[in-house]
Amino acid sequence: MKQPCMLVAALAVASAASFVSGGASAQSNISIYGVADAGVAYASNQNGNANTYLRSGSLSASKIGFEGAEALGGDLRALFLLESGFELDSGAQSASGALFNRQAYVGLQSRAYGAVTAGRQYTPYYLLVGSLASSNVLTGATGAHPGDIDGLDTTVRVNNALTYSSPVWRGVQGSAQYGFGEAAGGNAAGSSFSAAVKYSASPAEFALGYLRLRNGRDGTGWSANASGSFGISAINRGYASAESIQFIAASARYTMGKWMVGANASNVQYQAGSRSAFRDTAIFNTAGVISSYQLTPQWFLSAGYSDTRATSANGVSDRARYRQLSFEQHYALSKRTAIYLIEARQLAHGQTLGEGVGIVDAVASVGDSQNGTPSSNGRQTVLLVGLKHAF
Repeated sequence: MKQPCMLVAALAVASAASFVSGGASAQSNISIYGVADAGVAYASNQNGNANTYLRSGSLSASKIGFEGAEALGGDLRALFLLESGFELDSGAQSASGALFNRQAYVGLQSRAYGAVTAGRQYTPYYLLVGSLASSNVLTGATGAHPGDIDGLDTTVRVNNALTYSSPVWRGVQGSAQYGFGEAAGGNAAGSSFSAAVKYSASPAEFALGYLRLRNGRDGTGWSANASGSFGISAINRGYASAESIQFIAASARYTMGKWMVGANASNVQYQAGSRSAFRDTAIFNTAGVISSYQLTPQWFLSAGYSDTRATSANGVSDRARYRQLSFEQHYALSKRTAIYLIEARQLAHGQTLGEGVGIVDAVASVGDSQNGTPSSNGRQTVLLVGLKHAF
């Protein structure tokens, strides 16, 4: 009961502060924003059965946020952001036990020298590379690479993070982040590091990024005390006890009038340690293409295809392969409200490592919407129709 009360209190404080700051000074401001998104989903196979259900955040995650900045004089300003995700179909928080589960940070920013922020944050890997990848064009629910294996959707967030982001210079921006493990006597355990660079020169954009997550010392799977978390699905569940995970990805886009075409590639390595339930480094390579077309001012169409292949490791000779095709049709009723249709199909072949059960047949898990409800076989189709309102 405490967390809903805290959220109501935060809303009241933010609203009052916004009123006071607006009347007292033109140099500072606080704003409230968010998204309410709900739709009807159909999955052809969830653990062996078809399912039709109401789903929150299929096009954009349902959330509420508080954002503020204050001019400190000269080129310097203070800033903060608090963002909480919620499930519109039930009213529950997206992550129990964390009020501002999506983002929570404070920092200083200069147009000339860049920004330094501290708190729970997205990684430079996601912000710069993921912004050009499939889930930013298609929804991550069905457009993210299978199981969000490469973290290019918003699954990866880092606690205890200190981030520097440079200003844009001749189209180039860079960013680096360190997530403290905060373990006495061994800060490396549970720590993380990410760096990325992005170049934008219309009509082309390119980005390259790196992310490394280290496991904590407690537990047999991925430690809840590690600074960084990641999406766990049937695709990588057998490697959740990794000592560390390394992500490398690149993405590019080219815009021609109403058309956009893009490509992306990633390499993810699950590295074994003394506590890991597997012995050999497991590698997943993904290649993908995306395209979109602004048919009319209201209609926006997009499509994407990805191919994910695992390497042979840990006794697996028939290595897993996942191919996914996704489509989205988006109709804007206004600047803030839209209806949408989403379709995706994934095929899985080969074998992978299961959690505590050895080698298993690979099963389909579309995007990151089915991470907890994979197919019982190598095929899964997901269809969605919904309504999104931004405020």
